[in-house]
Amino acid sequence: QVQLVESGGGLVQAGDSLRLSCAASGRTFTTYAMGWFRQAPGKEREFVAAITWSGASTYYTDSVKGRFTGSRDNAKNTVYLQMDGLKPEDTAVYYCAVMKRGRWGSQLEADFGSWGQGTQVTVSS
Repeated sequence: QVQLVESGGGLVQAGDSLRLSCAASGRTFTTYAMGWFRQAPGKEREFVAAITWSGASTYYTDSVKGRFTGSRDNAKNTVYLQMDGLKPEDTAVYYCAVMKRGRWGSQLEADFGSWGQGTQVTVSS
């Protein structure tokens, strides 16, 4: 079991930026790919981004491509999501999660586990 704690959310205006952090504990953290999901009020949790164990490769859902950038610092056991050009539709609770083995390329919630508690991002117009 890996424990994850998200931070960095807040209330911002459209066009602003935020950087979310996901701090992980556990000896196996650096061997797993990681993902970011978000859940807006009244909606299902949706995939946002994924990053390999090395940080060399990433992929994103279409709605955030060109605006969000994932990265990680394994020495700090931390994954980041840099969010630029925020839009009101980005408002959601953002979660990080560990990708299960062999699931690279997936955007499915079922292919991730060890979810964090989430951090609220609110973007006003």
